[in-house]
Amino acid sequence: MNRQGEMDSFPKRVELLPAKRRALMLEQLRINGAASIQELADTTGGSQSTVRRDLEHLVERGHLERTHGGAYLLQPSRATFERERLLNAHLRLAEKVAIGREAASRLAAGDSVIFDSSSTVMEAVRAAAERDIPLTLVTNSLEIADFAADVKFWRLIMPGGSIRPGYRHLAGEPGESFIRSLHADLCMTGAAAVTGTLLTDSTLEVAALKRAMISSARRTLLLVDSSKFAPPGFCTFCEISQIHEVITDDGANEESVAALRAVETNVTLVKPVSAARLLKANVEEEDEG
Repeated sequence: MNRQGEMDSFPKRVELLPAKRRALMLEQLRINGAASIQELADTTGGSQSTVRRDLEHLVERGHLERTHGGAYLLQPSRATFERERLLNAHLRLAEKVAIGREAASRLAAGDSVIFDSSSTVMEAVRAAAERDIPLTLVTNSLEIADFAADVKFWRLIMPGGSIRPGYRHLAGEPGESFIRSLHADLCMTGAAAVTGTLLTDSTLEVAALKRAMISSARRTLLLVDSSKFAPPGFCTFCEISQIHEVITDDGANEESVAALRAVETNVTLVKPVSAARLLKANVEEEDEG
């Protein structure tokens, strides 16, 4: 089944959370380039008035441009552009889950691991929990910490710092100094953008913490979906030479992958799981909740 076929097979539910509904709209627009209000309503199971409100929300935040009776997708042009946390977690979810599962297979019992706060790394943590192996986790993510606190055999350490409004992660001191004092087996990190051999983020504070995490681990895995092969974000946090393996999905641009492999970077491509199956599972979770 092609990607459009998967979109058509999504469950039609008005009850979807706003972030999931808006992510579905962005996925529809990514696949087709543009869509009418009725087409978006059919995809999400919402009413036309709900779709219009969602479109206005996404236009205000720089994701879309409105057209007469519909919308088309914009490519973010600002180096400091950051998607809303909940919306970002649901975008490219099929790709992120597949990347996370692959990354979790790199873990061994007893490893000490630094996890950053990216949504793709969160999927690696979920997959690692299914393996039922003892780990020591260090993370600046409140979401990862909340999840990991209930996993048997895991020791959880949080570094401290300040929380930016709207984002559930810690940055700054004393966390950065604490991270630099560690000697972990592995670091798993994301990036706002991969441009050639340059890795960047949208904010200075997050970039500084990523540098500390990478320098404090013997090996670092970069977990990014294919949309992250893009123009650079606001600030550099490392060169690809500091990364031991890049795990991304098979939708990654061939030229971008070739550029990484040309400098002897190990790149692993994974095939996304069924997007329709993922959404069905999410809807069932909401029903149980």
